[in-house]
Formats: sequence, structure tokens, C-alpha cells
Amino acid sequence: EIKMDRNRDLWDQASEFLPGGVCSSARVNQATGSPFYISRANGSKVYDLEGNDYSDLCLSFGASLLGHAHPRVVDTINQALDMGIMCAYENEWHSRLAQRIAETVPCIDMLRFTMTGTETTYYAVKLAREYTGRTLVVKFEGHFHGFNDYLAYNYWPSREELWPNFTPAVQGLPAYLEQGCIVLPFNDFERAEETLNQRGHEIAAVILEPVNFNSCTILPQPGYLELLRRLTMEQGSLLIFDEILSGFRTEPGCMQATYGITPDLCTLGKAIGAGVPLSVFGGKREIMEHVAPLGKAQHSGTYNGSLIAMMAGNAFLDVILEDGFYDGLLERCERFYRGVDEIMSRLGFLGRVRAKGARFSLLF
Repeated sequence: EIKMDRNRDLWDQASEFLPGGVCSSARVNQATGSPFYISRANGSKVYDLEGNDYSDLCLSFGASLLGHAHPRVVDTINQALDMGIMCAYENEWHSRLAQRIAETVPCIDMLRFTMTGTETTYYAVKLAREYTGRTLVVKFEGHFHGFNDYLAYNYWPSREELWPNFTPAVQGLPAYLEQGCIVLPFNDFERAEETLNQRGHEIAAVILEPVNFNSCTILPQPGYLELLRRLTMEQGSLLIFDEILSGFRTEPGCMQATYGITPDLCTLGKAIGAGVPLSVFGGKREIMEHVAPLGKAQHSGTYNGSLIAMMAGNAFLDVILEDGFYDGLLERCERFYRGVDEIMSRLGFLGRVRAKGARFSLLF
């Protein structure tokens, strides 16, 4: 009761100045009806206002893949603080992290740093349009690409609003934006072939989560990613993998390496910053050279590539590239998934874990 009173007091105070009393809409938990307040976090644990510890199976929506306050990350952030933070200036850590990502992720020859997934997908789409000279973008129902107006359709439609309806995911989108987007059902081979063959000459890019984690870990059907790769190449459209959620969940090369399909562009986020705001868009050199100042696709921002984020990103790669990191991580994940399945079965729950690498959903 005391804990709930403290939570309520904090929430009431925050609600005076923050819409809904939170900094992100998803933090008002629909199950409890209120935010979950924590006082600190360390490793796999978070601690509430009374100091009670909880095993964290969310890990910052995947941003803290290494756990909270990993020593390597903390040490390198402290180094960045000692160096003066250096906001809005170039330094050696930018090229160092960029090179390491390019050497690790198959599709990336060049890249740019941003902060959030929403802006990262926005810039990827803008670049694809500038590069191809086309305006149409194909996305898939249930695939989430941040609250980027170009792509904010059919994220979570009701049964009455499902495809083939074209359903804005947020209120207030101008009607004209619908002219730049086509929504398709995921894993529908026939619709993909029909759309790309008929309208490929208008399509700048096809963007998708290679594994649809946002809709409870829907895997691509065998041959589906291969089909999209072939069709986009035939039509001169770009294939964009949004790996904000899927990146680094299975191996350092991300889901594109796991499936052996190399897109033209990809977006990375969440895990790459080890809990610090950092996202990436990158791809083939001939495409990325269309980014200003080499080309006309503008991308700029005061906080792009902040020193703290660069240092944290390098520390993240230091850890995941160590021998045996993924062997241990994936073994622990599989043991956990089997355990949860066994418990649900024993208790008679009609449910199961659906997972791919170090990311999972619970289906009931």
C-alpha cells in the first residue's frame, strides 16, 4: 500500500506537467493502469521505490541487451564525461564506431548516426526516394517503424480495419500522405509479386522488419525474404530492413546475416547504444553517397553521434564480439523459453513462447 501511494504521488505530480504523467505513451502500463516506477537498475535487475528487486525481462524494450549498467559501458561513458562530452563536434570515435559497424553488418558500407528509431526510418525512406527518384514506399501490416508519418499505417488495426483497409496508426495524418504508401499483408507471396510487378517502376523502397517482432514474433515464411530481394532488384527499388528490434538478437551481423539476405539499406537501434540513445541508418556506398554534403538527401542534427553514444556503442561491440558471447546468450534464452513453455503447459495455460534469438513474445 505504501508503494502504491508513492507511485501515485509521483504520477500525480508528473501529470501536472507531462501528458499522462509520462515521457513515453507506452509507459502507462495497460495491465496496471499506471506507470512502473523504478529507483535504480543493475544487470538483470530493476528496483522499485522501496528497493524490491525484479528480474527484468523487458530490458528497456531491448535497448539494454547487455543488462543495466554493464561495467564496460559505464567505464567508457565515464571516459566520455572526462573528455568533456563534446556535443556537436566531430571526433575520432565517430569513424571508429562507423568502421566497426560496417565491418560487422553485411549491407553497410557507409552509415549515419541518429538518436531514435522514428527518425532513422524517416531518413532511410527519404534517402530511398532521393536515390531512386520515386515516391511510393511499400510497408507491411503489423510492422512498426516508429511514429514516422510516412509509414504510420496499419500498425495495430482492429479486426474491422485490417488490410485491405488503409488504416492510419495515429490521428491527424494528412490525407495526401496516403498517396506515398502501399500496405501489404506480410508473408503473402502473391500480393508481393503482383504489387512489385505492376507498380515497381513507381516504388522507391520496400521496408519491413525481417522478423515481425512488433506483432509477436512472426517469422518470414521460407523464401519470402528471398522473393522480396529478387523483386526489388528486378524493379530497381530498394529493400530496407528495419532492424531496430531485430538487430544483434541472433549474431553480430543481425537478422540479415542470420537469414543470408542482404538489403540495400538497414536501420539499427535499441541494442547498439547499450541503453544510451543511438540509432543508425546505413547501406550500400552508392546509395549513402546521396546523403549531404555528397548528395541532396539532407541529414543533420546537433545531437547526432554524441560522444557518450559513440563510446557506449563501441563498448557494446567490444562485448558482443567476444568469443562465446552469443553461444552463452542464446543458450540462456533457449533454456528460459523451454522453462516458460513447460510451466504454462503444466498449469494448463493455452499459451507458448515464440522467439527468435534473444527476443521473445508470449502468445495466448
